Amino acid sequence: MAFETKGKALFDQDIVFSRGVRTESDLPTLRLSEIAFAGRSNVGKSSLINALTGKLIARASNTPGRTQELNFFQVGKQFFLVDLPGYGFAAAPKEIVQTWTQLIHNYLRGRQQLKRVFLLIDSRHGLKKVDEDIMKMLDKAGVSYYIVLTKADKLKKSELDDVFQKTMLKGKEHVACYPEMLLTSSETGLGIAELRGEVYRVLEDL
Repeated sequence: MAFETKGKALFDQDIVFSRGVRTESDLPTLRLSEIAFAGRSNVGKSSLINALTGKLIARASNTPGRTQELNFFQVGKQFFLVDLPGYGFAAAPKEIVQTWTQLIHNYLRGRQQLKRVFLLIDSRHGLKKVDEDIMKMLDKAGVSYYIVLTKADKLKKSELDDVFQKTMLKGKEHVACYPEMLLTSSETGLGIAELRGEVYRVLEDL
């Protein structure tokens, strides 16, 4: 509960959009810790980030350019929250998808101040091959990641229990995957306080 309280205070600070990054040269030079949120398109990432922060900072846009950027939000003077483009999305032109997919991979592999990736998985579908490809890449890069199951309100308890157990078992096969997991719902608020607490814990190295 102490982490959850401190996590809430963390996100009660001012949160401002810093920049949208399309090339590695655009990455912030300010040496703040970074917490990134990644997931397939339509995983509910924008809704989760808004629920986490208590502010409407992320939006699912109909503007293609918006989805091709790494969006950096500065939280107080403490850290950057990084909203990564949804992967596995094929509606944009192929060459554009390849460009920003490579940008995501380069960022995840080489960013020293990146403290943790929260990998969002739609609880209705579980892990897909594209998710496991990202997990393998993070394993190889030695980047710690934490699986967060989204849209938990859409399933019955028995179905949730099943996808939770299957995802946990899969996670144990990956060396950089954190050995805990969260069920969340942006609609009901399930797991949001715990997620804030986990962000606080990571930033404080607790």
